[in-house]
Amino acid sequence: MITFNYELDFSLQSETEYETWISSIIDSEGFLVGEINYIFCTDEYLHEINVKYLDHDTLTDIISFDYTENQVVGGDIFISIERVKENAADFSVDFHTELLRVMAHGILHYCGFKDKSEADEALMRKKEDEKIKMFHVEH
Repeated sequence: MITFNYELDFSLQSETEYETWISSIIDSEGFLVGEINYIFCTDEYLHEINVKYLDHDTLTDIISFDYTENQVVGGDIFISIERVKENAADFSVDFHTELLRVMAHGILHYCGFKDKSEADEALMRKKEDEKIKMFHVEH
């Protein structure tokens, strides 16, 4: 089950479309949908989590806590809408595209993709682009 939670004045236009898209990402990687919670929040909210649980005193766009077991994808994905907006401007892309990228990024981590090395990061970007296109196909 995929749920969306909001800790700020923001909400997805059609949660059902996003839920279908996320499920299709998971399916396309050979995994099953478990309990996935997206929590959309502010920089401040996410910064507190970063400091408290990861001991990182920095701003970030996403933090994910992975509860995937075997082939069943699960976890909590915290996304700072403020960071996504700023990153969209920095990367000269629209907000929706950057939001999709970050949402897919968390799921791809749960499916085993990493982004610590240059090679891993390149593969992650390729996968993100592939998954973003899957959202647009459904429209």
